[in-house]
Amino acid sequence: MGRTTRFWLNVGAVALTAIFALPAAAAEPDATRWAAEAARVTIIRDDWGIAHVHGATDAGAVFGMIYAQAEDDFDRVETNYLTSLGRTAEAEGEGAIFADLRQRLFMTPESLKAQYAASPPWLQTLMNAWADGLNFYLSTHPQTHPKVIAHFEPWMALSFSEGSIGGDIERASIPELKAFYDGAPPAPEPFTPPRFKEPTGSNGIAIAPKNTRDGHALLLINPHTSFFFRSELQMTSDEGLNAYGAATWGQFFIYQGFNPHVGWMHTSSGVDNVDFFAETVIRKDSHLFYKYGDELRPVRVSDVTLAYRKPDGSQGERTFTVYHTRHGPIVAARGGAWISLALMNRPIAALEQSFLRTKASDLASYLKVAALQANSSNNTLFADDKGEIAYLHPQFVPRRSDAFDYTHLVDGADPATDWQALTPMYGLPQAINPASGYVFNTNDAPWSAAGPKNSPKKADFPRYMDRVGENPRGEHALLLLNGRRDFTLEGLKQAAFDPFMPPFAKLIPDLVAGADALPAQDPLKAKLAEPIGLLRGWDDRWSADSRATTLAVYWGEALWTKVQSETRVPGLSSVERMERASLPERLALLDKITGELTHDFGHIPAWGEVNRFQRLNDDIEATFTDKGASIPVPFTSSQWGSLASFGARTYPGTIKRYGTNGNSFVAVVEFGPKVRAVAVTAGGESGHPGSPHFDDEALRYASGDLRKVYFWPEDLMGHVEKTYRPGQ
Repeated sequence: MGRTTRFWLNVGAVALTAIFALPAAAAEPDATRWAAEAARVTIIRDDWGIAHVHGATDAGAVFGMIYAQAEDDFDRVETNYLTSLGRTAEAEGEGAIFADLRQRLFMTPESLKAQYAASPPWLQTLMNAWADGLNFYLSTHPQTHPKVIAHFEPWMALSFSEGSIGGDIERASIPELKAFYDGAPPAPEPFTPPRFKEPTGSNGIAIAPKNTRDGHALLLINPHTSFFFRSELQMTSDEGLNAYGAATWGQFFIYQGFNPHVGWMHTSSGVDNVDFFAETVIRKDSHLFYKYGDELRPVRVSDVTLAYRKPDGSQGERTFTVYHTRHGPIVAARGGAWISLALMNRPIAALEQSFLRTKASDLASYLKVAALQANSSNNTLFADDKGEIAYLHPQFVPRRSDAFDYTHLVDGADPATDWQALTPMYGLPQAINPASGYVFNTNDAPWSAAGPKNSPKKADFPRYMDRVGENPRGEHALLLLNGRRDFTLEGLKQAAFDPFMPPFAKLIPDLVAGADALPAQDPLKAKLAEPIGLLRGWDDRWSADSRATTLAVYWGEALWTKVQSETRVPGLSSVERMERASLPERLALLDKITGELTHDFGHIPAWGEVNRFQRLNDDIEATFTDKGASIPVPFTSSQWGSLASFGARTYPGTIKRYGTNGNSFVAVVEFGPKVRAVAVTAGGESGHPGSPHFDDEALRYASGDLRKVYFWPEDLMGHVEKTYRPGQ
């Protein structure tokens, strides 16, 4: 018996024997089963409110971890499943019905039930435990009032089978979908000027032992998502499960994290594996057909009935006749063609891969799980205690003819455009144990993943392997990683919060030189004296007390917005387009934003005065006020190459900026003789404003002061806040 098992058995002995009193509404067989499952699960809450869940079996760990998630934020759990099941309109009204329809075009309750029945028994067992854990939570917490889902079924877990932010399904335009299925032309969209946009995505870095001081592989886990998107927890079992990290609310696996031997970080990929096909549809003898080569093939026609909440609280229904071709469902009509959407729709394999990788013990076993090829949207940064590191491309990449540009519509009638078999693993861009001693990804192309000499070569792959190119964070990461041989856990953490912003090192010197070149008699020269003075001595690094950071960010956002409204120049990045803006335009924008800042604040404020973290409640759509308590955040948008990301803006009634996305969970892991890690979560673990763990990590989050992760039982000693069984 291992020490982890002994620890949990000892905890169970001192904590627990409970008789669970369940509401009469719970069916007796269900209530008996739930209570029996709960009696075999222990939850320890540490002094940050983080759940360390142990079950006798993997299923028991799933039961306990999803119960703990529901305790922390049931609203977010349910909301994710309203989205994935296409049931949001039942809570929010008819305005959400076309988002629900989009979801149901790809998966229906009937199809999910059939796939549940076809799932391997071990996966069914986990899905059963998942549903039981949520239902047990609801039965023991009558004060929790679900918006819609009062009872969870095991098959529902298949609707949300991987944890990336945003789904491939969201590529389909809801206005176009509504225009097609509502039978009315789309309403003209009012012109809205471009607005500065915070990039979504993440950072991942793996360092080989040869590049570290102590000879241990290191991993940076740094997702950039909307805040409070995931729960931080640990789940263990007597069947070998021991995973720690970030779990997306409602899912029963650790999406980004580590176990005693390996760690995995996912970053949103620029791979092109979601494609639109223009279908030529013909009506013949009251039936619909679509052209495919020389053939006419029948359009598959079916009905989808959706419920929605009426203003008076009652329920209404709408039924839509929907259409599918061999490529996928019809999601729009353009120029006389019907548009179908092809994407990965393999929920069983996706859920298998998501869970099984958390039990991998080395790179070989991780790759064996990856061979399921049901990861469509995420690059992986990997490290293990054998010293191996890897960059892995998404495994779901259908082979296609490189003669076609799949970033645009392709002709669905031409068989040459069809998806072929999946690209084998060896045919994907990857970097395994590169000579550079590091791999990274910042949502950029894989062509720099292991540095200039050791990365996959763009010329060796079809163009659909990447559609995004490079970005400023990637440039910054290369500066930090190239040639360094003394990384430690603390050193990698410092790199993750390095304040340098490469675009400003290119943009600001020209701006200063341009102002210096103004004639002495030009009124603009005098007006710009203060801001140019601040920028002249700036080192292009953010800090909370830097007034130059404020000027640079506000000016940069204004210039970025301006160039976005102009005709794009193919092959040029946003920063390159900003460099090409005329000097008078750039100087005028600096004058403008200086005046606005002075008007709002009475002076040019320090960055920490305007860039704030605030958590007033757990509303999914956050609200902010300058009158409420908030704390300064020194880092900026990742648009400027900052690895630490804080996406913030002003809101109605505010002059300060408040963040809603960016660094949401940060962990640095060292794979020494015993794995150890430090981490921080935006705000806190709990979604309840009255909890001490609602915002107890906010100061650490803002300062990059990561706390020790209590991974091992001995780490938890002295840091236990509560020990209990589900239902107690």
